[in-house]
Amino acid sequence: MKRASHCMLFVPALLAGCANVATFERYMLDPIVTVHGPTGDELAVSTDYGVVFLGRGAQTGRIEFTAWFGDGPSREEGVIEALGGGLFATESEIELPSVPLSFRPPPLGSSVLVRGRRGGVPFEIEARLAADARVSGLLLEPNDELEDLTDAELGAGIFQLEAGQPLRLLGLISGRLELSDGRSYVTAIGPEDLWRLVVHRRNVDRPRRWVYREDVL
Repeated sequence: MKRASHCMLFVPALLAGCANVATFERYMLDPIVTVHGPTGDELAVSTDYGVVFLGRGAQTGRIEFTAWFGDGPSREEGVIEALGGGLFATESEIELPSVPLSFRPPPLGSSVLVRGRRGGVPFEIEARLAADARVSGLLLEPNDELEDLTDAELGAGIFQLEAGQPLRLLGLISGRLELSDGRSYVTAIGPEDLWRLVVHRRNVDRPRRWVYREDVL
């Protein structure tokens, strides 16, 4: 059985204009983070258990990343921690906007929200969950906007939508899979591996070290 998280990456594509760029007016919280690796930037998501990403640009050592607050971006620094399952994590010395994890995906065909940043500008794409008996892991039905995602936008978060509930992270976009019969899917690392973040950060409930910074009230 093929795993969705082990597939070819998107071929970089030219983006036409700023289609589907959103202001996130529906959600005041912006958990999307940009990780700055030595070979380029990649997207990440700030969760209750730390910042999680795919490690495409860096997998060890210290790393800089940008988080967005209500008054603008903030450049932070942390140490990369390998989680296994194709996931990596880091943590800021200050509290970042974050979202909880979801380990119970909604039914197949349900709408989910893909959120990321493109050139520092937020975007969001509505998508639908899919399944294929030949593939394990989290899958999305492809659409034109997902097809336009570039390598730099892998790691965008997939969020569960529930009326009256905050966004919850279901997974990270990892690539695209094409099967022998011509069917294709957008793939993600989802709940089957995100549990690693919880186990790795089992000390998350410990008091955070107090930090004084002039840029943080």
